[in-house]
Amino acid sequence: MKITSFLSCIFSVLMLFSTYAQDKPVNNQHIFDDLMYRQGSIYRTASGKPGTAYWQNRADYTMEVSLDENTHVLTGNIKITYTNNSPEQLDFIWLYLEQNVFTETSRGTLTTPLNGNRWDGNVDGGYTLTNIKANGKENPTHYINDTRMQVYFEKPIAAKGGKASVSMNFSYKIPEEGMDRMGRLSTSEGTIYALAQWYPRVAVFDDVVGWNTEPYLGAGEFYTEYGDYDYKITVPASHIVGGSGILKNPTAVYTQKQLNRLEKAKESDKTVYIIKPNEVGKKSNRPKNTGTITWHYQMKNTRDVAFASSASFILDAAKIDLGNGETGLAQSLYPAESDGDHAWTRSTEYTKASVEFYSKNYFTYPYKNAINVAANVGGMEYPGVSFCSYKSKGQSLWSVTDHEFGHNWFPMIVGSNERRYAWMDEGFNTFINHYSSKAFNKGEYSSYIDQPRQITNYLTYSKSEPINTYPDIAQTRNLAYVAYYKPAVGLIMLREYILEPERFDRAFKSYIKTWAYKHPQPSDFFNHIENVTGENLNWFWRTWFYGNGNIDIAVNKISKVEQGFIIEVDNRGEIPMPVKLEITYTDGTKAEVKLPVEIWHRTNRWRHLHKTNKTIDKVVFDAKKQVADINAANDIGVF
Repeated sequence: MKITSFLSCIFSVLMLFSTYAQDKPVNNQHIFDDLMYRQGSIYRTASGKPGTAYWQNRADYTMEVSLDENTHVLTGNIKITYTNNSPEQLDFIWLYLEQNVFTETSRGTLTTPLNGNRWDGNVDGGYTLTNIKANGKENPTHYINDTRMQVYFEKPIAAKGGKASVSMNFSYKIPEEGMDRMGRLSTSEGTIYALAQWYPRVAVFDDVVGWNTEPYLGAGEFYTEYGDYDYKITVPASHIVGGSGILKNPTAVYTQKQLNRLEKAKESDKTVYIIKPNEVGKKSNRPKNTGTITWHYQMKNTRDVAFASSASFILDAAKIDLGNGETGLAQSLYPAESDGDHAWTRSTEYTKASVEFYSKNYFTYPYKNAINVAANVGGMEYPGVSFCSYKSKGQSLWSVTDHEFGHNWFPMIVGSNERRYAWMDEGFNTFINHYSSKAFNKGEYSSYIDQPRQITNYLTYSKSEPINTYPDIAQTRNLAYVAYYKPAVGLIMLREYILEPERFDRAFKSYIKTWAYKHPQPSDFFNHIENVTGENLNWFWRTWFYGNGNIDIAVNKISKVEQGFIIEVDNRGEIPMPVKLEITYTDGTKAEVKLPVEIWHRTNRWRHLHKTNKTIDKVVFDAKKQVADINAANDIGVF
């Protein structure tokens, strides 16, 4: 071959290559690099599972409390049996005293803006603690700092199974507005007490940071150990109590008529009244009419317990089908102010549907009771018990009920650290709530989380914050997006667009089963999803969960070539995405092209050769609107 012919051939090849090569080559490795995971150890594996030496400490509680409705004071005693399964001995343990946030000098009070936040600024609460003992020794060395208490032992708690006990008496005035998590509400038939964070409880000691002692400021929720609870609540005889766990003495606290109705409810798919609206306040409503009655509850392998007490409660119930022949009982307690066919009369129906959906689709509900309580709390979850606004009706009541009971999966079953990683419970829960709402009563109530472009106003907001922002640090106006909507939308995109449902569901359910009653970290979730799906998603975790950039994929140009058409797409945002293109031909027929995320490894502009004998009319990126792309105007290319 002559040199001129050779050079001409080379030139032709280079020209052909340049036709299909990508403009402005860039190195996007920083986007696709590993984030902070894949760091397996004997405690947590790189595959996202507990390691061979994974450990978790335990706290078991025995408590007796009394409620004084004249002074609104709760008084009681507690004994905590602590088991140290860690590989190191412990000289002390940390406890949370979260009622101390309701004092004038608490960090929660002093960090509340002048225009208010989660509460009304009531500062006449806080614990009074007496008779403190550690392993039976009176008045052990201990320190109280804000909402934390450190208790020392004469001898360290031995590693790998050593046990210790802490006991004390406690009392406090129940706040009227308790950070929108608890409190008391005056009704026509009496005060409703919604009691949570009501006892001193042990902080988590884990293999990641040791003692988790972030103060309780209000927005950040909770991170607690699992254990067994045995608790007794003494209240005025006129009161009805609904608490986490199993009621051990029903014959002492209900009338025979009420017991008969409860047995009927356990077999009924329809709601059954246990206490009818016209029975509230009547002497025949209670087994005794003077003095007090003690309600005795037990709950196994739980990270918390809560309860509600009032003389004003209407009570109804229905059977929950949990699968494999197992059943539970959905219950609702609400005052006359909440009664009505469009209001709390449907609460038990909602509770039953919610728990049944999550049991069937994710992990079987482990508790025998699911109790919904009408209170002056917008919506707050505890194991087996939810507090929801007594004013809620219709879709509002469905949504808050479904959301709070969804929390039994995140974080009650999968015990993540809510105080640091709100998205691991709020975001995951908002995600599963979408599918529950779609399924309820043939779509009676709407859900739009699967329309990611609805949050683009927030995504482009100049003061938006990334998902990994701690809840107590996030701006108040941002918290709903940081903790709830943006992570939920991310999981929707991951399931519906990036991985597709079957692949995602297999990994997500595996994550729940693997980390049930354990303490996963963000890296455990990332690792587990990747290992089960077989997909490297570091680019997605990095940009969507730990970044503040946006998605903007554009159809830039369509060009005719001999083999068909070259479709040119740009990544004009900071987040790469697989590219799904819908191609419409001039004859009205359509085709779909799927390009993997790897096209963005070395460039932000990609040319795809689409071989066809037809003529393209237009090309649309994300025709189903499954991606939170911030600029719809450049999604369509016309030839």
